Amino acid sequence: MSKKTNKISASDFGNEAEVPQENSFYFGQQNFKWMLIGLAFIVVGFLLMMGPDANMVDGKFDPNAWNDDIFSIRRIRIAPLFVVIGFAIEVYAILKRK
Repeated sequence: MSKKTNKISASDFGNEAEVPQENSFYFGQQNFKWMLIGLAFIVVGFLLMMGPDANMVDGKFDPNAWNDDIFSIRRIRIAPLFVVIGFAIEVYAILKRK
């Protein structure tokens, strides 16, 4: 019985010159632009949700008062729509190829 040994030398790998690799970062400039647009939509949506509390009258807390502005179209419909659109844009920006 004879034993075979596997000896690897430097010449087995070849002496090819290394080719510089292309930038392998996944996100390009367009991805970052879309991310900033999505972030702007989210921030605007949260800013539109701001306003006085239900029990705030003239800047003071009054448990006997009720402020109907918490049910405004801006705070209930438009602001959450902006936030959802912003998150959808963020998903698009992440999945978009260069």
